[in-house]
Formats: sequence, C-alpha cells, structure tokens
Amino acid sequence: MTTNSYRYFLVYKPFGMLSQFSRMGDDPVLADLGAFASDVYPVGRLDKDSEGLLILTNDKRLNSYLLDPVKGHKRKYWVQVEGEIDEVALSKLKAGVRIKVGKDFYLTKAASAIPLDEPELPPRNPPIRFRKNIPTSWIELELSEGKNRQVRKMTAAVGFPTLRLVRCAIGRLKIDGMSIGEVRELMARDIISGINQGI
Repeated sequence: MTTNSYRYFLVYKPFGMLSQFSRMGDDPVLADLGAFASDVYPVGRLDKDSEGLLILTNDKRLNSYLLDPVKGHKRKYWVQVEGEIDEVALSKLKAGVRIKVGKDFYLTKAASAIPLDEPELPPRNPPIRFRKNIPTSWIELELSEGKNRQVRKMTAAVGFPTLRLVRCAIGRLKIDGMSIGEVRELMARDIISGINQGI
C-alpha cells in the first residue's frame, strides 16, 4: 500500500453507536455513517454511551502511534456531571485519582480539569434525564491516557457521576462545526499536524 492510498476520516460518533463496523444486535455501528473501505478501522474507541471525535484510518502506523501510551497524546472531553462540581473535586481530578482498571486499582496521570459553561452542542438523542432537584454542571477534562471508561470512573471517584460525555478534541483536531454523525475526510498532513507531533 502506498501513502497515496491511506485514508483518514474524522467522525462525530453519536450517542448509542458502537465504535466498530461489525454488528452486535440492533445497536447502530460506524457502517451506518457511510461506505468505508474494508481496511479502515477506528483508532481507539468511544463507549456506546459517549459521543464525539473518532479517527478512522487504514494507516496502521498512525494507529500504532496514537494508541502508544508512551506518546501520551492529548484527548479533551466536555463532561456534564451530576451536581455543582467544586474546586476540591477539580483539584483531585488534576492531581490524579484511584480508579479500578480490571482487577487492580490505578492512579490516573495528572490532567487538566476546569469548570465550563454549558457548551453549544447538538441535542443528545435521547436527552439527559432532567431531575428538578439535582443540579448539573460541566467541566473540560484533558487527559494524556485512555483507560477503559476512564472519564466516567474519574468523575465518580470524586463524587460527581458523569451524565453526558463528549470527546471534543484529539490533539488539535476539534469537533467545532461538526454535526452528530458527520464524517470528514482529511489529508495526511491535516491529521499529522492535528495530533501536534510528527510521526
């Protein structure tokens, strides 16, 4: 395969969709977003109940680079949590919290965690269940690692369960201006510059 045959896609994965092409039951999958070549796969994943940016490619070198934990590329999330999050909780998220990964406990790496006004996002389908007596708040969380359901485990560990989770950026690649379910094809140079470092 030559570099000219590499394909790169930026996808806004909807809530409720599996980050895969093969079907499991009635859940929607990435194939429902359009026709992709059989050798194109997602780089990493987002859980079924999470939304936002995914990179799809047939460039195995890029796949290996982005999934290499040593590289620590940045991933940014907008997170709606239950309750009015406070500075104590934010400080804990920044410093690192203990979460369960498999059978063991893991101390998350230092992160960026800041309060956020509600971002302009397309409505989620189905919407978050509104409870009149329980307020919600938003934070922007930036990680350099990606353990299974890490963001949800982190906010729960500091007492603020996640209600809505949107990955808004991977490096300098952003969700800005995209609609839910949108697919954008990018050039290799756009991907490489977007993840902040050459490969």
